[in-house]
Amino acid sequence: MVSLSPVRTTGVVASSALLLAGGAWAVRAVWDLRLAGAGEPAGGVPDQGGGRHRPLTSLENGYHLVSSAGAVLTVLCAVVFLMWLGRVRDNARVLSGRAPRYSGIWVPVGWVIPIGNLWIPRGIVADVFRDSAPERRLPWIVNVWWALWLVGLVSGVGLMNSDSTDELIARAYGDVRPLVLSDLALVAAAVAGAFVVRAVTRVQVEREG
Repeated sequence: MVSLSPVRTTGVVASSALLLAGGAWAVRAVWDLRLAGAGEPAGGVPDQGGGRHRPLTSLENGYHLVSSAGAVLTVLCAVVFLMWLGRVRDNARVLSGRAPRYSGIWVPVGWVIPIGNLWIPRGIVADVFRDSAPERRLPWIVNVWWALWLVGLVSGVGLMNSDSTDELIARAYGDVRPLVLSDLALVAAAVAGAFVVRAVTRVQVEREG
């Protein structure tokens, strides 16, 4: 047995944070459908151009609150997940006895650097698992998680979307399907991510000294 930094609690917190963030995106999907079901008000969309905005309906105001709460939960989830990832990465280095393929700076930066964020974060997670348990195959849930994450990332209405909340409301009134599909992909990615965290945490807990 080797001496490793404890990851059991960090793993529980990270997986729970992912599930909370997924729940927030699920609520947003429900709100998208509620907006679409209500239909565009007679006054038109909230952002009417030229710096003019009409008063929000109660449903639209609720969507603003849901979006803001979801954004806060997503940021908190990211912070907790990165703390967990940094810790298991350091443990994996101890277990393997060799330097990781990606240096420590890539743990946070790999998620935001263009193009590289399409594979670097998955590579870090996969390397951590393989270095922690070289005799085991990489769990299939890692690839499922990453595929779902990429759908939500590059869909144009997910995490990389730069539209304002009022613009998203207008989209829901027009064609809600892309919004809901993106939301559901992120919900599924969050759930799969929680299982990934548990799988990686488990193999390291087994080797804690």
